[in-house]
Amino acid sequence: MDFTILGFIIVGFVAQLLDGCLGMAYGVISTTFLTGIGIPAAAASASVHTSEIFTTAVSGFSHFKFENIDKELVKKLLIPGVIGGIIGAYILTAVPGDKIKPFVTVYLLIMGIVIVAKAFKNQVPKEVKTKIVPLGFIGGFFDAIGGGGWGPIVTSTLVARGNCPRYTIGSVNFSEFFVTVAQSVTFFLTIGLTHWKIILGLLLGGVVAAPFAAFSCKKLPHKPLMVLVGLLIIILNLRTLIILYI
Repeated sequence: MDFTILGFIIVGFVAQLLDGCLGMAYGVISTTFLTGIGIPAAAASASVHTSEIFTTAVSGFSHFKFENIDKELVKKLLIPGVIGGIIGAYILTAVPGDKIKPFVTVYLLIMGIVIVAKAFKNQVPKEVKTKIVPLGFIGGFFDAIGGGGWGPIVTSTLVARGNCPRYTIGSVNFSEFFVTVAQSVTFFLTIGLTHWKIILGLLLGGVVAAPFAAFSCKKLPHKPLMVLVGLLIIILNLRTLIILYI
């Protein structure tokens, strides 16, 4: 095993540890790293989502095992997420995702601020039942376009609206497996898959981290978890805006 593969394993481990614990970041961190070393956006997104087939399978099962799943929420997110993911993956092969990235970044930044603000209010967690289907579609679409976004968009929106972080994170991670499979198949049929060293490294690191992350999600208390989710979104998207405009 050479250092290059080891580097991808480390990236996959760190990304999945955050993703499984906080409900987001695997795609964002991995794609940011890959595009930073010169991998084209479509190839980076395809590689990340192919590795996510395995990491989301382990992560979803782990969240199910630790009882972090809201079955009704999963049902409403899964199908629209798959449809949005397929459309987004197809479009990415023809239209650069950078053109819409600033708008997604600003939206996520606002969501991060809202979550942190709500963490310091005496708010009782509630079940959000409205507008989940369009949220799943939008999350799947932008996840494929940007190489990551299912967790940041879906998790951040639901938590910002008052959903319990633990069940939101578990349900979003569980649904992500099916969205990822749909995206990966679309990428394979349109551009193929060539970066197998990257895929192998990311999935190995992610698979190892997934059970630890799901366990941490169950044990962490509500308020600190909201603060961590919000700060993570703010930091990642401030970084993106700085890179885009400075």
